[in-house]
Amino acid sequence: MSEGVVIVGAGGHAKVCIELFRASGVQVACCIGNADSTEDTCLGVPVLKGDVHLERLRAEGSAFAFVAIGANAVRQKLAASATALGYELINAISPAAVVSPTARLGKGIAIMAGAVINADTRIADLAIINTSASVDHDGDIGEAVHIAPQCGLAGNVTVGARSFLGIGSKVIPGVHIGQDVISGAGSVIVSDIESHSRIAGVPARNLRKKDK
Repeated sequence: MSEGVVIVGAGGHAKVCIELFRASGVQVACCIGNADSTEDTCLGVPVLKGDVHLERLRAEGSAFAFVAIGANAVRQKLAASATALGYELINAISPAAVVSPTARLGKGIAIMAGAVINADTRIADLAIINTSASVDHDGDIGEAVHIAPQCGLAGNVTVGARSFLGIGSKVIPGVHIGQDVISGAGSVIVSDIESHSRIAGVPARNLRKKDK
């Protein structure tokens, strides 16, 4: 299995990324699943059970990996393990996405069908720009961020590492969102959000402050 990309993960996100690779003509060698996984294949791709296979495949010559795990912090941790073994992280970008030629893309990112990345935007390593989400000009999307389907980020928006913007969230121009923020579905973010916040609503409010 030295040819093709090794996918870390064998769940729903892995299925989407397998299809992204296939649409781009990239061969998928196998998926690495949990040791207790009951599935032997993922969309026809063999599932090897247990992280021990990641090291073995690298020793056998596999060079490319992609971490297809939805949980941001877990994806970041597993990517660090893969790169420490010597894997090169590659990107899974749908041919049906629109990515500006001036966008700066990191490694190990996923950009789904219908997504739009506009001019001079930075997408850091391990970010997910999900189906039909848009990031307008001069955006700065941090490491292991997940922008969920149908989110709309206006120009000059910054999103800190490992933050998750729930499905359909909207962000007005120039807003800074800190690290490890979670926004509920349909949130409308009209002001800066401090790190580690949990927000929801129209306009979005910090739920943790409300609880206190």
